[in-house]
Amino acid sequence: MVTLGRMSPWCLLALLALVPFTLSANAGVKVKLTQKGLEYARQIGMATLQQKLKTIKVPDLSGTEKVAPIGKVKYSLTGMQITNLGLPKSEMGMVPGTGVSLAIGNAFISLHGNWRVRYLHFIKDSGSFDLAVNALTITTNIALKSDETGRPAVSTVSCTSNVGSATIKFHGGASWLYNLFSAYIDKALRSALQKQICPLVTDAIAELNPQLKTLNVLARVDKYAEIEYSMVASPIVSKSFVDFSLKGEFYNIGKHKEPPFSPPVFGLPPQVNNMLYIGVSAFTANSAAFVYHNAGAFNIFITDDMIPPSSPIRLNTRTFGAFIPQLAKQYPGMMMKLLVKTTKQPNISFQLNNVTLLASGTLTAYAILPNTTLAPLFILNMEASVSAHIYVTGVKLAGSVSLNRMDMALGASYVGPFQVRSLDNIFLMVLKVAVLPKINAHLQQGYPLPAIGKMNLVNTQLQVLKDFMLIGTDVQFRG
Repeated sequence: MVTLGRMSPWCLLALLALVPFTLSANAGVKVKLTQKGLEYARQIGMATLQQKLKTIKVPDLSGTEKVAPIGKVKYSLTGMQITNLGLPKSEMGMVPGTGVSLAIGNAFISLHGNWRVRYLHFIKDSGSFDLAVNALTITTNIALKSDETGRPAVSTVSCTSNVGSATIKFHGGASWLYNLFSAYIDKALRSALQKQICPLVTDAIAELNPQLKTLNVLARVDKYAEIEYSMVASPIVSKSFVDFSLKGEFYNIGKHKEPPFSPPVFGLPPQVNNMLYIGVSAFTANSAAFVYHNAGAFNIFITDDMIPPSSPIRLNTRTFGAFIPQLAKQYPGMMMKLLVKTTKQPNISFQLNNVTLLASGTLTAYAILPNTTLAPLFILNMEASVSAHIYVTGVKLAGSVSLNRMDMALGASYVGPFQVRSLDNIFLMVLKVAVLPKINAHLQQGYPLPAIGKMNLVNTQLQVLKDFMLIGTDVQFRG
């Protein structure tokens, strides 16, 4: 279980800030951030903002005031430090069409400092004072946009602060004298504080941008593929959620070739129980199939050492010679090798509670000659259907597949005619013990979902719907 931790202010707002640099095609992946997610951002953001506001530096103040019946009094207030600061009431909301708002109320600040006076030209005195500011309010609007690389960025649109009531108490020496013109001091200190607040809030918001740079806009998957999560459309912000669109497309590493199909329009259902909803379309899955097919990742050699030792069926001409006599005569006592490969991109479809992959390919059998070269024996054309089980692990999508059916037909033979059906059970066994485990081992490594920093997904549920998968999840950040 990942424990809840602090991060830079409102790092979760990164998920809101996925606004595109340019507008283009339909999305392969869609994300919805709900009010529950924004509330989580508020909770972890307030502690960080509170620490930021504690860095307020109130400059030394000095001046001259006329105080009856003494006359002119020169005063100075120095060494002012914040001793306490609280933000007990705050709320964040979504601003339709713009971004988010932050409102803080009933905040308070306590200051301690030193005072010094001189009056009647020669009388000097000094002491300390405490200032308590209450009913402090801060209101800011935050714009969500994209930088020049398509990564998210935030900025302050507006900020207002108001220092409500304040009380000041002077201690030691001629404190009675300060009390005679405390109203002047009170006003000066409140003004000095108010000038500091919004610049610090603006800085805190700007400090989000380095965090947002960690968004995996282009995430490496393995030696074959990477997936792009740049934005393709402006977010739709309502009062209760933000819908935004990501490209969600696989590419061969270093070679961004578009597939011969485009993502269809799809939308996420109106669910709001989780912080975050991620919709992964069949387009995204099929773009992965396109990439791996082009890279030759579905070309798998099968050798005898991949067959369980306990199996009576071996990859040699003796086993296959029982079904193809000419094979044993031409290549007696030799080991064999099989090559399974796709002949076109597999097709993946999402239906309610069902993920199906249809693949067309060939199985080529070879005899391994004494000099280790390969002699082709026959080629089978194959049509296979597999079902996939998909799940979320960490911030990745992973899965496994199982064979539904397989149909084979003879494509070519170099050892005379034979009945393919007589080999069905052999090849079914070979696929189940050698090919599917290799595919599943790769699928279990997972494919990265869009993420920022040390983000993890918890309380996650996955539903397979028509044409897309829906992931409902809460979010936690570590460190």
